Amino acid sequence: MKNFSTLPTTGVLLAGGAGTRLGLGPKALLPFRGRTLVEVLAKTLLDGGCLKVVVVLGAGAEDVRHATNLDEYLVVDNPEWASGMASSFRIGVAAAPPGHNVMVALVDQPGLTTDVVARLLARHQRGRVTAAGYPENVHNGSTTSKLRRGHPLIIDSTLRADVAETASGDAGARRFLKAHPGLVDVVDCSDLADGTDVDTKEQLHLLND
Repeated sequence: MKNFSTLPTTGVLLAGGAGTRLGLGPKALLPFRGRTLVEVLAKTLLDGGCLKVVVVLGAGAEDVRHATNLDEYLVVDNPEWASGMASSFRIGVAAAPPGHNVMVALVDQPGLTTDVVARLLARHQRGRVTAAGYPENVHNGSTTSKLRRGHPLIIDSTLRADVAETASGDAGARRFLKAHPGLVDVVDCSDLADGTDVDTKEQLHLLND
């Protein structure tokens, strides 16, 4: 019988990037469903089953605070956001209550749904990492049956410190996951989302659902 985790989970939404490639300011403030990306995705984590949500801001943090309503969440600033995602990752994980698992999500993935969050929470097992899996793209634009690991991902409370210690540059949990593939469970979420990031202007159509 599988040993499923019953520990509470805190969502950690990484929203510190400057959105340089888009050239439209912080991605957190991109309009989405009548609000902003950061507001919608933080609520998605909470409504999907996370007990608490930590939002990590960086570029334009004051602008984001003034333009949004994030009162339901713990909002922390990363003054070192320009050093890469790892610094935001470490700050967000550290801000989660002791003993909680953490679910790490990215603010530039508008396809995240409460169903994805709930599925990952339901599948997470103690002492492991649980990651969303999406179809792997091939060169002609089609997909294969092979899954690629993506976000969100749940880091068990027992692994939080070890994962954070390996974070460097733009790599959050990536180095730890690569070094410990046997600890990672990839859960197929391809029927719910595709895990696409909004990185370029050509992808802004993803915000028009």
